[in-house]
Amino acid sequence: METEPYSLRQLFHEVVAECYVKHAGMDDGEVTSYVADLLTDFSNADRLYRLRDAQGRPLEDMATMLLASDPVLGSAPSFEAEREIRKHIGDYTLFHTGMYPELLNSWPHQDGQRYLEMVQAGKDSYYVVSQFNVFEYAVEAPLFERLAESFELCIYGLNKVRGELERLHVQRDLEKPTRLM
Repeated sequence: METEPYSLRQLFHEVVAECYVKHAGMDDGEVTSYVADLLTDFSNADRLYRLRDAQGRPLEDMATMLLASDPVLGSAPSFEAEREIRKHIGDYTLFHTGMYPELLNSWPHQDGQRYLEMVQAGKDSYYVVSQFNVFEYAVEAPLFERLAESFELCIYGLNKVRGELERLHVQRDLEKPTRLM
């Protein structure tokens, strides 16, 4: 992940670590650091929507993303590409389900099914990434296994992060000096 301004990255690291421990009972520095870096990375929409179709349009549909990750029946050119796409799917679904769950079911004819599908796709994708546990991927594999196993808890922690970031935003706005016209 590219380095963003120190203050944004530092803010995310502090808020994620605090919220995950306080609200989710999750004291795993590697997981919280990964999630904080994910938030920093996805603060740029181009990174959030980096998966593209042949025409260059962002992939947002989960079925299309999953097909793109398949090296046998889909368009992934290799198993290494599968790992990268599955990692992105896990990140994408964790971000959306944790930070903006209300958007997932705001479309017509949704009854919570889209949210559940996203959660399952995220868990499954992190699990697939964890199975790449040899060579250069061996060090990261346990992290992705923990992310898959605690996916719902990570979602809950991110929802608390969102609330804390909103609180900090309101607090900052209240502390701004008001100008008289």
